[in-house]
Amino acid sequence: MYGELRNVPLADPEPDARRFIDVLMGRAEGGSVPLVEYLVDEVVMAPIVTELLGRDWILGQDRASQRAYLDNFIAFWLYMGYDFVRFEQSLGFDVRRMLAPDTAIGSQKQRAWLDEHKGAIQSWADFERYPWPSVQDMDFFPFEYINAHLPDGMGLMTCHAGGMFEHLSQIMSLEGLCLALYDDPDLVRAVSDRVGELMVSFYRHLLDLDRVIAIFQGDDMGFRTGTLVAPSALREYVLPWHKRFSSMAHGRGIPYFVHSCGNIEAVLPDLIDDVGIDGKHSFEDAILPVEAFQARYGDQIAVLGGLDVDTLAASSPDVVRHRTRFLIEACGARGRYAVGSGNSIPSYIPVENYLAMVDEANE
Repeated sequence: MYGELRNVPLADPEPDARRFIDVLMGRAEGGSVPLVEYLVDEVVMAPIVTELLGRDWILGQDRASQRAYLDNFIAFWLYMGYDFVRFEQSLGFDVRRMLAPDTAIGSQKQRAWLDEHKGAIQSWADFERYPWPSVQDMDFFPFEYINAHLPDGMGLMTCHAGGMFEHLSQIMSLEGLCLALYDDPDLVRAVSDRVGELMVSFYRHLLDLDRVIAIFQGDDMGFRTGTLVAPSALREYVLPWHKRFSSMAHGRGIPYFVHSCGNIEAVLPDLIDDVGIDGKHSFEDAILPVEAFQARYGDQIAVLGGLDVDTLAASSPDVVRHRTRFLIEACGARGRYAVGSGNSIPSYIPVENYLAMVDEANE
C-alpha cells in the first residue's frame, strides 16, 4: 500500500534525545543525521498508527480516551524514528475564524481561516471586555502525561501553540494590527504585553517538566517576500517576548528553536544575536532552499528540516527519497542539522510520501 519500506516502523527503536540536542548544538559530530518534525496532522498519523503499528486509533474527551490517544501519539513518534515527541497546545485566545470542510482525502475535520479584516480587539473598549484566558484554568494533563510516559531515551520538545506575532495579529486581525500600529500603538503594546505575560506563565509550567529537551516555538512572521509587518514593529512588540522565552529556556539549560514561515531575513540577525535562538525551522525553496540557508547561517545556529512541502505534497515517493537523501548528504555533512519537512506534515501530504521521507532518513 505504501511502497517498499525498509526501515519504518522501526523494529527496535533506540531514541537518543541527548544526542539529538548535541547534534543540533554542535557538540556531536559524525553518525546518523537525526529526524525532526514540527507537526504531523492526524489524517496522516492515524493510518500509520492503525495499519503499520497495529493499534486502535481512539479519540475522545474523557481521560481514558485522552490517555489512549497520547499513547498512540508517543508510539507514532517513537516508531517513525524520532528521538523526541513534539507536542503543543494553546491557551484559549478568542479569535474570529471562518470555517470550511477540509478537502484532504480521509479528513473529517474543518479548516479554519482567520478573519484578517476585523479582529476581536479593535479598540480600548474591546480590550477591556476581551475574555482573556487564565493559565490557572489550562489543563496541562497532556503535557504531563507525555512527560511521564516517554520511553527511555526520548525527550519532549514543546511550546505554547502559536507565537507572539500570531496571537497579536489574530486577536487584532492583521489589518487591524497594521492600522493600530499607526493609529494606536499603545493599544498594540497593551495586547502584546497581555499575551506575552500569559505565555510567560504558561512556560513556567512547561519548564517544570523534567523530560523537556527544547522549546520549539512556532511564530509565523513572514510571507514570500518579506515580514508581514515592518521589521521595526516586530522588534518593538514581538521579538522582546521571544527573547524572554529564550532566556527562560536557556535558564533551564535547554535550547530555544523557532519555526517561522515566510521570508524573515530582515529580522534574522535580531533573532540570532539578540533573541538568542539556537535553531531555525520552516523553509521554502521559492524563498531560500535550506541548503543555501545553512551555507549562510549554519555556523551560527542549527538548521531544522527543509524538505519543501510542495515536494512532499505533489511529487512521487521516489522524488521525495531523492531529495531527502540529498539533504542528508549536503546539510548533514556540515553538522548542526536534522532532516524533516520544510514546514510540517499537513493533512494533504500523501501518507506514502511522508513515509518515504522518514524511511529514507532512517536508512
